[in-house]
Amino acid sequence: MRLRRCLVGLTAVALTVGGAVGCSARQSTDATIDVDAAVALADQPVQVRVSGLHAGETATVASHAVDAGGTRWSGEATFEADGAGVVDLARSAPVSGTYTGVDGMGLFWSMQPATGDREGAWFSPDYPDAAGAYEVRLSVTAAGQEIAARTVTRQWLAPGVTHRALTLGADGLAGVLFLPAAGAVRRAGVLVLGGSEGGIGGRYDAALFASHGHPALALGYFGAPGLPEALSDIPLEYFAAAARLLRGQPGADPGGVIVNGYSRGSEAALLLAQSFPDLVRGTILYAPSDSVWSGYPKHDNAWTIGGAPVPQGEIPVTRVRGPVLTIAGGDDEVWPAAEQARRIMQRLDDADVSAAHQNLIYPDAGHGVGSFPYVAAGTVFRASAMGGTRQANAAARSDGWPKVLAFVAA
Repeated sequence: MRLRRCLVGLTAVALTVGGAVGCSARQSTDATIDVDAAVALADQPVQVRVSGLHAGETATVASHAVDAGGTRWSGEATFEADGAGVVDLARSAPVSGTYTGVDGMGLFWSMQPATGDREGAWFSPDYPDAAGAYEVRLSVTAAGQEIAARTVTRQWLAPGVTHRALTLGADGLAGVLFLPAAGAVRRAGVLVLGGSEGGIGGRYDAALFASHGHPALALGYFGAPGLPEALSDIPLEYFAAAARLLRGQPGADPGGVIVNGYSRGSEAALLLAQSFPDLVRGTILYAPSDSVWSGYPKHDNAWTIGGAPVPQGEIPVTRVRGPVLTIAGGDDEVWPAAEQARRIMQRLDDADVSAAHQNLIYPDAGHGVGSFPYVAAGTVFRASAMGGTRQANAAARSDGWPKVLAFVAA
């Protein structure tokens, strides 16, 4: 009878708790979280490994962070430890959690806000020019008890990177300029243009470009103090002035800048490359348009050159000199970015543009296909569906960003 009671007890434990031995479960009271880089740039992966568990033990690894507005975000993944009592996030798939499959950085991009709709939420820490880094707390829980924790720091600014605000009064431009450490090898500057959200977009991107050695300017062109309130009658000469200022910075290659445009910013980027080819040595187009659209939100004229409206319709590429990289999601619900990217490539071929051009299409990603990886991003923006899934967008960013860095460094 005693043996039978023990077997019944073992069966019950096996159904409810992994790692049972004898008639009672063995649960760890302590564990260790090892990371290969406790402090790293925000676009760099971190290898996370948990040790000190029992073989086959179930444990939950979680991530925690706070955004600029004070909202708490978290992600989690439950694993079964291997025979050595180890959980390696880069090698193990969780049995449940905020992401699926083997993904060493899943805990970072899959974080969700404590309240609200995760699809409409975007993790936004303080801007790099306000705070150079943010922290993510990692924890391990077993049998309802936290048994390990540590914090990793995600940096926007590498050592020595500086920044300053540009104003219309002093500089004729509105934006934030990020410069690599003094004495760095001269590299192409990167002009970063956001989309229809307005304001000074792309500050995180520009900070990371500078941290990789490229002078970078996050440029506002509407929706910021002193600028037009709407995307309406924006002079292309304004972007040309920004390119000239950027290529004249210490550490910038004077041969021309790389212009990086997202969504509506891709229109301005491609128009700049076509209209001022002597200023642009390369073009990166995220979720791109191959045509000039109407202004936003007034549906009037979006761009001007020489004081005259830039007509709506196809953007020619006959004067583009440098290489072009397009990045699009096949499930973009804002506009058919993948097809528009293909048309840009075809137009470059037809124009016999000699510089290399490349098209990256991620079939399951949406309008949030870019840019840098490992931050939580939604699939809805200002009540507008953008397409894709959080996981597909994260995978696209993880694959695409190293290719962008290689493009600007070439």
